[in-house]
Amino acid sequence: MFSFDVEKETFALKPMNCPGHCIMFDNRPRSWRELPLRLADFGVLHRNELSGALTGLTRVRRFQQDDAHIFCTPQHIEQEMVACLEFLDCVYTTFGFTFQLKLSTRPEKYLGDLATWDQAEKALEDSLNKFGRPWQLNPGDGAFYGPKIDITIQDALRRSHQCATIQLDFQLPERFNLNYVSESGEKKRPVIIHRAILGSVERMVAILSESYAGKWPLWLSPRQVCVVPVGPSLDQYATTVNEKLFANGFMSEVDTDPGDTLNKKVRNAQLAQFNYILVVGEREKNSNTVNVRTRDNKVHGEMTVDALIDHLNKQVKEKTLSDDSQLLG
Repeated sequence: MFSFDVEKETFALKPMNCPGHCIMFDNRPRSWRELPLRLADFGVLHRNELSGALTGLTRVRRFQQDDAHIFCTPQHIEQEMVACLEFLDCVYTTFGFTFQLKLSTRPEKYLGDLATWDQAEKALEDSLNKFGRPWQLNPGDGAFYGPKIDITIQDALRRSHQCATIQLDFQLPERFNLNYVSESGEKKRPVIIHRAILGSVERMVAILSESYAGKWPLWLSPRQVCVVPVGPSLDQYATTVNEKLFANGFMSEVDTDPGDTLNKKVRNAQLAQFNYILVVGEREKNSNTVNVRTRDNKVHGEMTVDALIDHLNKQVKEKTLSDDSQLLG
């Protein structure tokens, strides 16, 4: 941790969200009717990693993660785990990633009683079977406070990364003396599920950057459309098209540099990885159209600006990773 002294007190930058969420759970008496209680946090975290362990964006000292903690009863474990896995599947499929699942079980040194561990491992096993994807057993590699499901993905260089985390925790409720009133009126300990789907956002951005090799799909691309006029006399029309695209929510730019030829402008846009390059000349101006091509030099011909916007909106809405030629006929 990063810690420092202020007026004889020691302060630290938050390295994790778990303790804070436990305090939030414990700020008032809880009933079984409130469970499962799900708390999410996208805040900034700091961890004082050794300098030799720092690597680009994949291992940093300051990062953000889509952290969540689910406080539930033991009977909720299976359904909540399945929901976490389905959430993970939805997100990773959208990005175009495949992933491997491993069930990491009780290590040699663990906290808690054996019966609780057996129950938890059985719940995770049932969740994985219900999820329906292949998974592997990873004996003895669980955390000391509970079993977990390890999820790994591969980047473009076939390096494995663990981004998502789904873990069971029986110890934090003990350490923070958390309880809820059960249906029978007794005080009972909740179980905590730690869940992060993206994990470190910085690490996910690094993996996506390498996987897409700069060719971001339209819905993620910071450079979606570039409008290229064939000459200075078309600059005004090109600017109008650009403004209309921008007003419809697209990251659009216009290249009106008089020093470059048309071919140079198109090439510059391709090298900058704009998803679409729109060439406009006199014919396009008179018919209120644009000539559409992709960064891979697939020419789709003339389209009205409104028709193009409809196609782009469809790609963004569907978060498609497919070839552009399948969407623009």
